[in-house]
Amino acid sequence: MRISVRTAVTAAAASGLVFVLAACGGVTGTAAVGQGAAGPTTSTATTTTKSSSSSPRTTPTTSRSTATATDLTLDSGVTIEELKGDIDGAQTVVDGYWTAHWSDFYTGTYTPPTVVGLYDGTDPDTAPQCGGEPLEAYNAFYCPDNDSVAWDASLLVNGADQIGDSWVYLVIAHEWGHAIQARLDSSLVAQAQELQADCLGAAALYGAVADGTLEFDAGDEQELVTSLSALSDQMPWTMTADHGDAFQRVQWFTLGRNGGVNACHDVLVDPSASTAPSTIDVDPSTVPTSAIVPPPTGGPGPTG
Repeated sequence: MRISVRTAVTAAAASGLVFVLAACGGVTGTAAVGQGAAGPTTSTATTTTKSSSSSPRTTPTTSRSTATATDLTLDSGVTIEELKGDIDGAQTVVDGYWTAHWSDFYTGTYTPPTVVGLYDGTDPDTAPQCGGEPLEAYNAFYCPDNDSVAWDASLLVNGADQIGDSWVYLVIAHEWGHAIQARLDSSLVAQAQELQADCLGAAALYGAVADGTLEFDAGDEQELVTSLSALSDQMPWTMTADHGDAFQRVQWFTLGRNGGVNACHDVLVDPSASTAPSTIDVDPSTVPTSAIVPPPTGGPGPTG
């Protein structure tokens, strides 16, 4: 998965543009399809991945990724430094999609969340906080308190190492989906917030493909399905009933992939839409049911 040459050149000219999964508090807001849009409301941290460059603009509102745990390297040779390009690219593509298309679905003005970005969750003294608590290791977060997104370095390194670069794009698009939910009227936010965030994430990624700002490589869709499975309730590192099973996550992701942003809200009126057979270009029966990114032996496990 990669940003297009056109996007990369534009982003560079715009001088540095950039790119969780947590225990969610209530999501409320004032933005609505066809009504009024507003900024996010405050709440408690929302974790969406437990184990789990901004668009070109003249005035960038996010910063490029930095890492605390820069020495992370797995047996495959993947390092956090090598992942920064994918992280920045995912941020650029996802934020760019919402910047370009917010007015197609909502009223008001879109403002991106603050990107805290990479952190070292194994060190609670340096990890960023949400709701007065340090963010956990092997997790990613949207924090309504300060409207920010963040992801643990070990989570991204292990996921990318064992699954592929699509893992990075999925985690970031999903967390951005929670930021979008925080900007919406509660009537537009599904009770299954994690599944709807999958839908919104898919709408952004595939919308970017349609815009020509993102290109899929061979195998990327299979990586996405594997990633969704790794973040599902079937995995030992996710909270029961929090994220849905692997097939539910693929269904909701496919909903956003095929129907775009509106489908992620239309399903609240017609719940049967989310039970339609998956049409993503992989066989959902091949979705793995074993943990993909376990924490290292003796390390802190994911929660939520």
